Amino acid sequence: QVQLVESGGGLVQAGGSLRLSCAASGRTFSSYDMGWFRQAPGKEREFVAAISWGGGRTYYADSVKGRSTISRDNAKNTVYLQMNSLKAEDTAVYYCAAEPTSYGSRRPGAYDYWGQGTQVTVSS
Repeated sequence: QVQLVESGGGLVQAGGSLRLSCAASGRTFSSYDMGWFRQAPGKEREFVAAISWGGGRTYYADSVKGRSTISRDNAKNTVYLQMNSLKAEDTAVYYCAAEPTSYGSRRPGAYDYWGQGTQVTVSS
């Protein structure tokens, strides 16, 4: 089992950048595929990015591809989401998620473990 805590959200102007972090507890973090999702008010939770357990494979939603980078540091039990050129439509609560074998799945239901989320607000 793994527990996840996100941080790094905040208020940023359009065009700015943020780096979200997700710290995981447990000694088996390196065996989990990780994902980032977001949920805006009144909308369903949607996939943002995912990374395989070793970091060798990454996956992105079309809406963030080219503007965002997912990475992980297994020695620090942490996964990151660097977001650049932020837009107002990126405003949402961002969640990290973990699953032993998600294979980069874009479905929230494919992940068993979730953090509490961190708010990202982009002002236009």
